[in-house]
Amino acid sequence: MKNVPKSNFQSTVYSVVASIPRGSVATYGQIAELAGRPGAARAVGTCMRNNKDTHTVPCHRVVASNGTLAGYAYGDGLSTKKKLLQKEGVSFKTNGTTVDLKANQWQPKRSR
Repeated sequence: MKNVPKSNFQSTVYSVVASIPRGSVATYGQIAELAGRPGAARAVGTCMRNNKDTHTVPCHRVVASNGTLAGYAYGDGLSTKKKLLQKEGVSFKTNGTTVDLKANQWQPKRSR
């Protein structure tokens, strides 16, 4: 079954995450802000956990504010998330578990 948004917020979050290009990541807080609910990073996490259409809504591209991989409900969890990001060309810091946000964080164009 495809995602059936339960709220406007969830629908907006899915739309924002669907906009993250391959090879880029966004943070849960960044998604919350772009969805119009600054401070709702945990709610974004809930939306990602409930995502049923990972091809349309690439939830593996959403990471913690410090670049660490947080939560992934598919495949083998975080190891699957890391493999998907590496396949897309996302670089990690030397510890191997933290995304290099300076190099890979998505910077969407803001409307004026």
